[in-house]
Parts: sequence; structure tokens; C-alpha cells
Amino acid sequence: MSIAQNIQRITAQLPEGVKLVAVSKFHPAEKIMEAYNAGQRLFGENRAQEFAAKAPQLPADIEWHFIGHLQKNKVRMIMPWVSTIQSIDSIELLQLVNKEAARNNRHINVLLQLHVAKEQTKSGFTTNEVLKAADEGAFENLTNVTITGVMAMATFTDDMEQVASEFEQVHNTFLTLRDKHFANNPAFKEISMGMSDDWNIAVQHGATLVRIGTDIFGAREY
Repeated sequence: MSIAQNIQRITAQLPEGVKLVAVSKFHPAEKIMEAYNAGQRLFGENRAQEFAAKAPQLPADIEWHFIGHLQKNKVRMIMPWVSTIQSIDSIELLQLVNKEAARNNRHINVLLQLHVAKEQTKSGFTTNEVLKAADEGAFENLTNVTITGVMAMATFTDDMEQVASEFEQVHNTFLTLRDKHFANNPAFKEISMGMSDDWNIAVQHGATLVRIGTDIFGAREY
């Protein structure tokens, strides 16, 4: 199937209110344009240098989400193009993004990355850490950033019961944050979770954004 057919097939399966983030990392601008011409406008990148090289070549109405681990020294590199940073995994990074957004006269949406997977290599706040930070006011008084929800990755496993349990933990943490700390922030409504192999399960557990790459673009090219 073509990229356009894959986009149409996936979007037809998504429930109302769930948006597709086409993960275009490792794929050239030409492939992104194929998806764009099929109507896709929301794309996810996870390497700052690659993203900063591709974004200027592509249409200005693309909504770029940065979904990978973001090193502090790369924040400035992506600031001109990024719309949402999904991978805020520390208070220090959040504060730096707010500072750089102000310096660029921009307003950036961010998601708080939660660590629910068994792999220690994955980044993010534990449930206890994110709730403690919220209790301490760490997510308040951000002038150029709006926290719009949470993001997470499940454990890479064939055990779909474990995946479902982790997604449920993300959903429950989101609800606690929303009801206790973001009740006055109507923008706090996004749960980004689910990829090519498990997005159906993610949707069942409240995902509003699914991040799909391989099922759209095929295997990475470089």
C-alpha cells in the first residue's frame, strides 16, 4: 500500500477525537510530502538535528511534535518550528523550554512524559514524581508554555496484558493530574500513547494521540 493509502486506512479506524501523529523520523522530506498530500498535517520527529534540517523544507502549516528524548543543548535548535514537545521528562527541561520559547517570542505546548515501562532506558517522570512535582507547584507560572497532557511508551513486549496495564496507569495518572492540578486548564486533555503495534490498546485506555510510523512509511531508510 502507498503512504496515502496507509494514512487513509489508519485514520478510518481511529475513533472520533483521536488524532494521528505520523512519525516521520528517519524518513526524507519527499515521503513526508506524500503523507501531507494525503491530508496529514500532524508529524512527529525525535532527533533535533534531523528535524531542524527537514522542517524548513516542508509546508509551514505542518504541526510538528517533538517526541524523542530532548537534550537541553538541543532545545534552541528546534524552537523555530516545533508546536508541541511531547517528551518533557524533567522540571529543568520544562523550565528551559519555557525560557527559550520566551526568547523566540513563541508559545509552545508540552506533554509530561511518564515512565511506566519496565525498561529503565526509557525516560520520564514516575507517577509519584509527577504528582509530587504538581503538589509542589512545579507546573505553575509558565509564561510561554502550556501543559496539555501526558505522554508515555509501554514496555516493548508481546504481553498485551502488561501493555494494557501500563496504559491504564497512564490514564489514571492523567485523570489525577487533570482533576487535582489542571482543573482550570481546559487545554489539559491529551494522552499520547500507542504506536504501530499497540495503538488499538492505547485507544481503549484513553489515548487522544497515537504515534504511528512504520505502518505509514514502512521501514526506516537511514
